[in-house]
Amino acid sequence: MAVVGIICEYNPLHRGHERMLHLLRQQGYEGIVCAMSGHFVQRGEAAVVGKLARAEMALRCGADLVLEIPTPWAAATAERFARGGVEVLRQTGVVDTLAFGAECADAVELTAVADTLDSGEYRAALCDAADDGVTFAARRQRAVAAVLGPERAAVLAQPNNTLAVEYLRCLRGTGIKALALPRQGAGHDAPQTADGIASASRVRQLLLSGETEQALSYMPESAAVVLRRELASGRAPADMRRCDRAILARLRRMEEEEWARYDGGGEGLYRRLYQAVQQSASVDEVLQRAKTKRYPMARLRRMVLSAWLELPAPSAHVPYLRLLGASGTGRRLLRQMSAPVLTKAADVTRLGAEAAELFRQESRWSDLYTLACPVVAPCGEDWRMTPILVSD
Repeated sequence: MAVVGIICEYNPLHRGHERMLHLLRQQGYEGIVCAMSGHFVQRGEAAVVGKLARAEMALRCGADLVLEIPTPWAAATAERFARGGVEVLRQTGVVDTLAFGAECADAVELTAVADTLDSGEYRAALCDAADDGVTFAARRQRAVAAVLGPERAAVLAQPNNTLAVEYLRCLRGTGIKALALPRQGAGHDAPQTADGIASASRVRQLLLSGETEQALSYMPESAAVVLRRELASGRAPADMRRCDRAILARLRRMEEEEWARYDGGGEGLYRRLYQAVQQSASVDEVLQRAKTKRYPMARLRRMVLSAWLELPAPSAHVPYLRLLGASGTGRRLLRQMSAPVLTKAADVTRLGAEAAELFRQESRWSDLYTLACPVVAPCGEDWRMTPILVSD
């Protein structure tokens, strides 16, 4: 059976995502495995709708198996997010190809950039690059330009290209092939639509501003039905602004040195965030005070989220595969897998101390996630959760 993997957030699943799933079927893939973020996503925010509902959307739109990327990887940098997603797919042992959308779907160009980022020439160019207060991403692009030229390095200016490059770096040695597909529809964070497709960020904006019907109009009907149910139950849309005081309560208790563990860049950003917390009366004000040309908002949001959740740094190994949902084909794929797959929460202790500790923490993060929802649920959601099962 030809099986393709997708690393995704589906926050929420829109028509562009559905088109990609259908295209992979047309290309002959009999099984589609999704490694999907849980309740928190790479932007440093809560997913607009919970992980189980997003898994159901994926299954109803063509996926066969949805496995969770645990929060330490899901809410991390592009490099660590890619590493976590690839590790989940690699451990299945059934995925032979990773498919991803990119603004540049030229695998040769993307591979050239990926190879350059792991070269001595690039590291030397990065050391020589002027530190004039721009973001690390901009400095990295300049260093790649010094090796490959500005035109080829320009692929790093687009977010999906950046993720694609990180996927290619992580795929080395896994035996999994790469399939780059041209990204369709509106651009990342674009306020407009293209080819009838709105970006996920646009759909989220509409949901959070109360323009529900317009948001739902950009989703496949099978996904919209799931979201309507979640909206009616008070489980969506999740909005981090509801957690403002809970987050501030944690941040205000932190000493300056505690922030250092969340500052992966080693540039002293943690001092800036600490000072911003002392001067601010809301999380948004903290972010605005700390933001500069050097520190993009996504990085700041990830640091604040990591501090609130007390996220550990992601390791090189994901200790278990958490099943969120499966079709009939997906259940057949599960029977072919030798890696530990967690289908019942009570079984986690059989997977070792590392797995048990990660699940214990994941359960606590899910308990905090519900504070962002319109209706706050009791603790223990992850312990009670059962995977979504659908027919082919």
